[in-house]
Amino acid sequence: MMTVWWCALILLCCTLSCVETSTSSLVVHRQKYNKSFSLTRVTRIHVHQLLKTYKKQLLGNQHVEDRCQQLKDLPPLSTDFYSWLQLTDWERLHTAFWDMRAYWNILEEKKRQLEREEKEHRAIPTTLPESIKNIQLDLRDLMSQVSSQMSYMKASWVTPASTTVWTPLNPETNSKTVWDSRVEGYIILRNLDLYLTKLARDFLLLASKTHL
Repeated sequence: MMTVWWCALILLCCTLSCVETSTSSLVVHRQKYNKSFSLTRVTRIHVHQLLKTYKKQLLGNQHVEDRCQQLKDLPPLSTDFYSWLQLTDWERLHTAFWDMRAYWNILEEKKRQLEREEKEHRAIPTTLPESIKNIQLDLRDLMSQVSSQMSYMKASWVTPASTTVWTPLNPETNSKTVWDSRVEGYIILRNLDLYLTKLARDFLLLASKTHL
């Protein structure tokens, strides 16, 4: 009889230990997703501020708005709501990682274009390239956080070793005017601003799934 009680007690202790471990894991993941959500919001603020400065300095009007023009090489912004809800956590994180990677590369190319433009036209250097670099650092930190979550889900996931510089797919790129290039930069920052809002919702949804 005593042996049965001891076995039951040991089983109970093991069960409680598993529950405690599972609960602790959920709390850790919730904290990580909340941290990513906060960094996403901060990054969006930086992008929004840069967008205003960019429009003022390069387009001549910080209040200009154009929702019609698009670039085909940017990650898509529109998603069917029900399809978005049905994504697995892995699919959500995997898509976020590669979308941010795409934006990092696009910003790298745009930063180099601005630096070349300033040098070729002997213009007074602006803070725009440095501001873009700071946003790239924010995106890099976000990618690192997402990659960490992905590694937890799948041990086989390995973060790509290096970031490949994005090259425009449009064959007409070389014929663009300076103004065309500036408008392209506006579209990139505008879409990144909107994308980060979408990404913040992803992290909120992921965090909500960790609640007991």
